[in-house]
Amino acid sequence: MNKNQIKRFVAFALLATAPFIASAQSQKKNWYNLDLKTDSVFGISTEKAYTELLKGKKSSTVIVGILDSGVDGVHEDLKSVMWVNKKEKAGNGKDDDKNGYIDDVNGWSFLGGKDGNVNQETLEITRLVRRDAARFANVTEENVAAADRKAFETYLANKKELQKGLDKAKANLQRFESVKNAVEGVAKKIGKENPTLDDIKNFTAEGQIENSIKNTLIRALANMDYKTFYETQIKPGYDHYYDQVNYNYNLTFNPRNIVGDNENNSNERIYGNADSKGPDPSHGTHVAGIVGADRKNTLGINGVADNVLLMAVRNVPNGDERDKDVANAIRYAVDNGAKVLNMSFGKAYSWDKKVVDDAVKYAVSKDVLLVHAAGNDNKNLDVDTNFPTNKYEDGTLADAWLTVGASTPYNDNRLKASFSNYGKTTVDVFAPGFAIYSTYPDQKYQDNNGTSMASPVVAGLAALIRSYYPKLKAVQVKEIIMKSVEKADALKDISVTGGVVNAYNALKLAATY
Repeated sequence: MNKNQIKRFVAFALLATAPFIASAQSQKKNWYNLDLKTDSVFGISTEKAYTELLKGKKSSTVIVGILDSGVDGVHEDLKSVMWVNKKEKAGNGKDDDKNGYIDDVNGWSFLGGKDGNVNQETLEITRLVRRDAARFANVTEENVAAADRKAFETYLANKKELQKGLDKAKANLQRFESVKNAVEGVAKKIGKENPTLDDIKNFTAEGQIENSIKNTLIRALANMDYKTFYETQIKPGYDHYYDQVNYNYNLTFNPRNIVGDNENNSNERIYGNADSKGPDPSHGTHVAGIVGADRKNTLGINGVADNVLLMAVRNVPNGDERDKDVANAIRYAVDNGAKVLNMSFGKAYSWDKKVVDDAVKYAVSKDVLLVHAAGNDNKNLDVDTNFPTNKYEDGTLADAWLTVGASTPYNDNRLKASFSNYGKTTVDVFAPGFAIYSTYPDQKYQDNNGTSMASPVVAGLAALIRSYYPKLKAVQVKEIIMKSVEKADALKDISVTGGVVNAYNALKLAATY
């Protein structure tokens, strides 16, 4: 391995510890609910709002749709706040409420069928290339019909982009596999499955790679054990790129047959199953806790909102969500009473934008506020699109929609999370999305980073406002959230409002409406 390869190796070893380092730096697990002046972290002043503004006030229950990978609804900090469809009788195999979805007691999954659930999925670009490859199988630059030229050129561009992504994923998988093997190798040489910090310090490293791994482990194990570090910082990186190579960018992989729908019919409504947890509810469970983890018990964490019911609607696999599933998830949540929708997902391409647009219009017409994560590619959304979007095909905008970027605890030039997408005209607000500690499946809790974490902070705030001021319309709640941000120089040119949402300010403003 040459010097450049060693440098890349060390960089990946350090990259693997980045979420951990972020968590250690934030120090306070509940920082996103804290107050900038009182607590010296750029939270949203939730606790201050409860203490000074909401004490003794009555509230109404608000249903929040968690459109995601699924939710572990028996988690100790979520089970008391999970939505239950009281019109449906569990397990009788009948559609008691006549909504088309059998036994949807705890929500619905548009990723399942009678034989199981979709977990791994392709990216949208993979599906587009696969679709168009069949159409243009015998077409060349020389013989393409004039009417098909634009579509053919799009196909070629997508094919090139897919190959670029696959090549990058393969290279990253190889590097992460090297890091994973090196970390495992250190433990093997020590002779323990879960070596201690002292074990690592006393380990005699051989060569630059082992030395870099040793130093990384010393930093990490100062705050967690080896097993936790491996399972939360090393293995997820390897698994991510493994999935990209073997599933996301794989043209021959298509798990959709398990659902039993017609994947090419975007207008199909009745399909799926009642398993709203799914095979991997880690993402959705984390999101759900941020919105409304039980504030009345003494367990785990406190969600932003204190009087919510969380409706689990499964539409996000480990890959890109499909437009028909997004549209149906929106409609299902709206039809079952959700007044706020959290959408912590997004993609760079869209198969059928119109079907999603129509569902968004439906939600807006029913006075529902849609909250969407801006995405984690550090891109300018004024230039690049992250679907779904509030801009309809005709250029008009959904007025009851908020796009959310991710912020950090730091009141300086580090306030924007380095990964967060941004946009002077497209990202409405920022919210904490860095080292966010929340619920995790199987009675666990974990730190995560992402605009996926920032979006439920805002969804929770929206639900909080609607709970204490139930007469406010969705567009008014959006206006209040945007007008009440804490302004910050670091955000003024990269978002509409130039600030981080603030619960205390928002509730004071709501009281004046």
